[in-house]
Amino acid sequence: MIGEYIKLRGKVILLVLLILLIFGSSYYLFDMPGITVLYPLLLSFVVLMIVAFVDYYKIWKLHQRLQEEIYENPTNLIEEDYQKIIEKLKEEEDIFRNRTIVDYNNMVEYYTVWAHQIKTPIASMRLNLQSEDSDLSRRLICELNRIESYVEMVLTFLRLDSDSTDYVIQEYDLDSMIRLSIRKFSREFILKKLSLDFQASNYKVLTDEKWLSFVLEQVISNAIKYTSRGGIQISMLQEGILYIEDSGIGIPAEDLPRIFENGYTGFNGREDKRASGIGLYLCYRICENLGHKIWAESELGVGTKIYLDLHRIIIGIE
Repeated sequence: MIGEYIKLRGKVILLVLLILLIFGSSYYLFDMPGITVLYPLLLSFVVLMIVAFVDYYKIWKLHQRLQEEIYENPTNLIEEDYQKIIEKLKEEEDIFRNRTIVDYNNMVEYYTVWAHQIKTPIASMRLNLQSEDSDLSRRLICELNRIESYVEMVLTFLRLDSDSTDYVIQEYDLDSMIRLSIRKFSREFILKKLSLDFQASNYKVLTDEKWLSFVLEQVISNAIKYTSRGGIQISMLQEGILYIEDSGIGIPAEDLPRIFENGYTGFNGREDKRASGIGLYLCYRICENLGHKIWAESELGVGTKIYLDLHRIIIGIE
């Protein structure tokens, strides 16, 4: 604060010191006794220090009041002007915030309606394709599953920071959740001729079933997507820590620390133009909200392991 005060009053201080120097030089040039020079200079310096201290105190008090952005009882015209500026800025901030909230709610409402509407033709196409059993129909059903997965990602992204997010925290059977997620991708396993090694854990997890199922489906979907041969293993590393391992292309070491960032696709994503870089980000955010942890290990050309620590629970979700 003292340094800032010197910067603020630097010119005035230099001017006063210059005047004192001129004052002292005048006595010296006229060859007057030293006491007649030293005493007025010392007295002037003391007065200067008192004035500087009072001025510094006023500046400090003004700084404190400006930090609080409150002038309940302005003491002078300058403070009244500051108060008007602050009130105007607050009004503009409120208007901008309200406009942003309205625009965001409109956007969420539009995309939510769109996502629900698009599910109807998807369901209709799936029913039509299930009536015939051919290689083409099986492939088209897989593509429909992928489209539906993208729609779910949109809905999840919209609901992620919503005040009305419907968390239902209770104990669920983890094996049942995993089996449902695996069943959703059964056709992809068959088409790509991938093996599946799922080891039941009989573990009860305290979580939200819908949101954790989304995480499981995203991780399994990625494992299938980037695995062309071999298979996927789902097992419990130790009690409460689940891992999903694939024998796919792996993740470059330089990309690994950033795979949970929003929009980050890395080398694999640049190779696959359809990658959005949002799936793992959503998984990370959901796990964070649920109180779980997610991390990855990978070796290029060998495969990837995604770990889920299901021990922790979040406090305050209703």
